[in-house]
Amino acid sequence: MNFRKHLETAWNQTLQFIAPLIFMTLVMFIVSFLTLGILAPVTMAGYIHSILLMLRDGREPKIQDIFSQMGLFFPLFGFGIVIFLLTLIGFVLLVLPGVLFIIAVLFFCFYMIPLMTDQKLGLIEAIKKSYAMSMEGNKLDHLVTIILFVGITAIGSSIFIGLLFTQPLATIFFLSVYEEKI
Repeated sequence: MNFRKHLETAWNQTLQFIAPLIFMTLVMFIVSFLTLGILAPVTMAGYIHSILLMLRDGREPKIQDIFSQMGLFFPLFGFGIVIFLLTLIGFVLLVLPGVLFIIAVLFFCFYMIPLMTDQKLGLIEAIKKSYAMSMEGNKLDHLVTIILFVGITAIGSSIFIGLLFTQPLATIFFLSVYEEKI
């Protein structure tokens, strides 16, 4: 996999649509914060879908796109509760099982939300297809993609203003890889 190409695509697209991406990211974080994280997964789904349309069609992302995937609220909310409870149990047992569970979910469910928004798959079908996409081809490429996505986001999250720039960059990179995989 050509990571340089994906990073260049992410960088160029971020610069081309910098203002709408920053506003959309800011609104997504504010909505997630004000709803105590309850709307975070569904607003992230709208955010991802909007950026995917930007990558494919050159369509400028709009703030209202964040709310375009509200039909996924219950599946994503239920998934979030199950993951939270299993992670909590893992941390209660000893910290290591919780950490390993989070890493496994990140590795196997990495493409779940784009599959749900792009291909209109249900939760279980999206998890199965994400698992299949994670296991096909070079697993090291998949691992490097996850590390780069988490790394770019982590660097930006060291200060809030940085997150407004690095979250779109990381998401565009991730969706560029997703486009290549499908």
